[in-house]
Amino acid sequence: MATRLPAAEHRVVLLGGGYVTLHAYAGLMRHAGRAVRRGEVQIVVISTDDAHSFHGFTGEVLAGLLPYDRTRTPLVEAMPHAHVVLGRATAVDAELRIVRYTLADKLGEASRPSESSGSKERVVDYDELVVGTGGREPAATVPGLAEHGFTLRAPGDIAVLAERVREAAGHRGLRRHTVLVAGGGMAGVEMAAAVADLGGPRVRVELVHSGDTILPELRETQPRLAARAEQELARLGVRVRLGVRLAAVTEHAAYLSDGTHLPVSTVIGTIGQRAVQVPGLDAHRDPRGRLVTRPDLSVVDGVWAAGDAACVVQPSRGEPVPANALWAIKGGEHVGRNLARTIRGRATRPFAYRGLGQAASFGLGRSISELYGIPFTGWVAWVLRLTFFLRFMPSRRKAAQVALDFARQAAYGRRAPLVTPTVGGVTNAAAPRDGSLGVA
Repeated sequence: MATRLPAAEHRVVLLGGGYVTLHAYAGLMRHAGRAVRRGEVQIVVISTDDAHSFHGFTGEVLAGLLPYDRTRTPLVEAMPHAHVVLGRATAVDAELRIVRYTLADKLGEASRPSESSGSKERVVDYDELVVGTGGREPAATVPGLAEHGFTLRAPGDIAVLAERVREAAGHRGLRRHTVLVAGGGMAGVEMAAAVADLGGPRVRVELVHSGDTILPELRETQPRLAARAEQELARLGVRVRLGVRLAAVTEHAAYLSDGTHLPVSTVIGTIGQRAVQVPGLDAHRDPRGRLVTRPDLSVVDGVWAAGDAACVVQPSRGEPVPANALWAIKGGEHVGRNLARTIRGRATRPFAYRGLGQAASFGLGRSISELYGIPFTGWVAWVLRLTFFLRFMPSRRKAAQVALDFARQAAYGRRAPLVTPTVGGVTNAAAPRDGSLGVA
């Protein structure tokens, strides 16, 4: 069934509700907003999630410093001039310039055909298509992780995980809860620190990493910052196990590759990511499943990609850019600008962003950050990180709320009131547990 939309001279379809989509939309509105408002350019967003998840403050949510709903912005609020469709893209035909997708009756059901729609599949044509489907942790590669563990990119997991950690921290029984974090990159280190910060002596945190050292991406260029991160983990009581990986997960235990068996209450998998693929562009993927882009971030004529679903070559080094939010944001912005140029019949421009830095937080006022190669620690690093994240939050209202939340925490510590996180109007305890939503 073809999707009926108002006629327009140009239709731009954006796949996904993550950083690439939001910033491609913003770039397009900045450079061709009048044409969009006049109806000459139509923007259609297809996403399995009805809200954008801002992952930058995931650690603060787990640590109890921010309520979960601060990190969620409804797509219709973030992109008011777009037609937002809750569904899953199932195929792309670059020659016919069409996208096939299934609708969702409600959040979390986009993986199944919508019976109420009267059709198993719908079709929308496009003039320009942006693939911003992002990446997901390969949970299926670790037996039991998808069923019994948590990942950072499955909608609903963070809310339930934060509630579980808070309950463990407040438990007054004799049993000490053990949380295992798999993965020693930036995400894993931040999650381990956040859980330990909130849990205190009632929660034991184990961090396992298959490499010889944690934060390998940071240690190569900023060994002092990597060493500071190790000190922060030690201060928080996190036990780090190197040269071992998570092999399997059951309801109450984690099994490691060295034969170790650990009784655990919670397992968090930060084990890298794989691109979320939409069939139909397979000839343009690299061995890791990412869409290989041209210098201007187009894949083929009429198709663009950025973020974790794309292989974008860094202009200065000639190597693929890192898979993190900043590069997805900057890639999305560039795609938006090139979309506006294409619509106007102008030549596109190559992606020339060279990077800004990286950062990690270990609690209020405790952070490490790198800005243009210059290292910072402590409160200075924490403020730099906060300023950067607030700048890129899609909602000015939520950014102001986050700033206020942190101001209260700085003034009153953990005595500061924290609004109960909600998902779809219910408390965390009732949030969806499964990881069925795949397009980030």
